[in-house]
Amino acid sequence: MKAIIYEKYGSSDVLQYKEVQKPVPKDNEILIKVRAASVNAADWRMMKADPFLVRFYAGLFKPKKISILGADVAGTVEAIGKSVTKFNPGNEVFGDVFASGFGAFAEYKCGKEDEFVLKPSNVSFEDAAALPLAGMTALHSLRDFGKIEAGQKVLINGASGGVGTFAIQLAKYFGADVTAVCSTSKMDQSISLGADHVIDYTKEDFIQNGKKYDLIIGVNGYRTLSEYKSSLSPKGRYVMAGGGTAQLFQALLLGPFISLSGSQKIIAASSEPNQKDLLFLSDLLKSGKIKSVIDRRYKLEEVPQAIQYVEQGHAAGKVIITVS
Repeated sequence: MKAIIYEKYGSSDVLQYKEVQKPVPKDNEILIKVRAASVNAADWRMMKADPFLVRFYAGLFKPKKISILGADVAGTVEAIGKSVTKFNPGNEVFGDVFASGFGAFAEYKCGKEDEFVLKPSNVSFEDAAALPLAGMTALHSLRDFGKIEAGQKVLINGASGGVGTFAIQLAKYFGADVTAVCSTSKMDQSISLGADHVIDYTKEDFIQNGKKYDLIIGVNGYRTLSEYKSSLSPKGRYVMAGGGTAQLFQALLLGPFISLSGSQKIIAASSEPNQKDLLFLSDLLKSGKIKSVIDRRYKLEEVPQAIQYVEQGHAAGKVIITVS
């Protein structure tokens, strides 16, 4: 089969479009003929080993555990292991294969059956592939770490990317009053997704406008913890759902101390894929309560260009890899 592989850490130049061995499903796995995948920040972070801690997971000096990137995948079941009970060949499925070592940027991918759910018939492979990692991150950040409640004032900083577009919609689903922070060109998109208020960060600084929020979801790395804290209500929560390495370490190291010293909470979110929550998101997608926002589409051999684009941080929604 054809796949995008990498054998050393670095820029997108390390990615190679090559012929590799087609995988064979283990007893508890299904073999997927890939129809679509999507690009996430996790892909370029694994590719570049940024932050350095990535090396302790993937390989200290070069990638060993992972050779093919891509966490989100949608496709058709081609074969199943002898212990598989939930799927049959011919089923259309999608899922997050982060836990089974990535591997979606290929013509075929094996994954555990509990990493997948059936794709709704009214949802395209592309829309399904856009959902798992970004949708799960948004859901866990809002519901599990943010403890979102109906009527709360929620601000989403970095509202136009994959996580941000799902976060707007899910926050509205949970009954919040939502403020989206994005650039001028993305304002209409945020409004169309349900945002009650939109702040153009090129013209207004939400830190300086005097407004307070019950929950802030930070998807980018351009603000300090103290700045976020100043915009929280007395019992507000800031949840870091994405950002730079420096901000990550700030949230992990300083967040617990800040949270202990007062009623405000500073939390670095983590998101573990699970079938129950993926089914929940799939039902919302099927019913039209949320939708996938797709910015660009690339072919499998164009994965290096797709990752470059996502790494720049200006994507309006998700970037999809189509596999014929």
